[in-house]
Amino acid sequence: MVQAVDRALFLLELLSKAPAGLRLSDLAREAGLAASTTHRLLTTLEERDFVRLEPQGQHWLIGQRAFTTGLAFTRWQSFIAAAGPYLRRLRDLTRETANLGILAEGEVITVAQVESREIIRAIAPPGGRTPVMNSGMGKAIVATWPDPAIEALIASHGLRPMTSHSLRSTTEVMDEIRRIRRVGFALDNEEFTPGLRCIAAVVWSPLGEPLGAISVSALAQRMASRETVRIGLQVLAVAREMTAALGGVAGAGAYGPEAGSPEAGSQADLDPAT
Repeated sequence: MVQAVDRALFLLELLSKAPAGLRLSDLAREAGLAASTTHRLLTTLEERDFVRLEPQGQHWLIGQRAFTTGLAFTRWQSFIAAAGPYLRRLRDLTRETANLGILAEGEVITVAQVESREIIRAIAPPGGRTPVMNSGMGKAIVATWPDPAIEALIASHGLRPMTSHSLRSTTEVMDEIRRIRRVGFALDNEEFTPGLRCIAAVVWSPLGEPLGAISVSALAQRMASRETVRIGLQVLAVAREMTAALGGVAGAGAYGPEAGSPEAGSQADLDPAT
């Protein structure tokens, strides 16, 4: 633990509980710190707009940056809550586990899940992380990026082959990205866990940015290759419905068949095995 960071965060917690603000002496006493140390931490936080000193110079208050940071969490909570009905519908359509994921630092974080009612089912509890190129949701999101940004991601985070099916080179990744852009959905073909497959599609924000992705995951024996096209189009349709419900719009990186005509392309084009 970094002591200075821990102390600064504790001061923010104290201020968050005091709408009228706190004096320096009160903060120092409650934090168990010397007044000089407390003042040094507060002035650093003030420079970043996480705290502010009232005009009279007596009380320290929560700053705008702390508020907007907290608001970001609220937005994600709203996004997760809004996804619930669509995840349940996807689960009911496919009879498999439905997931919601977001991208963070080269990994996909599962933030919500509706479990399959099957006795044997795929489960990746919320909070779990998967390397982006081993994840259907990760690949669905990244496929919206320009090619140079994808190559930079690989250069920064590398590829982490987990199974014999995992992608192992930039060439393999870009071939996979082209396939995703052609069909409109992404496939994790036992690339993270042997025996498990996942099919995913991106969800867009009102600003035309990829918010995250939804997916269904299942045992490979139940999600056979001949089923991936049918399930993929179901996932794609629900992702588009969720995007519309959120007021989202497909951005510059949009890909796949035109909305309303998911049959576009030949069977060979849509088959992830090709």
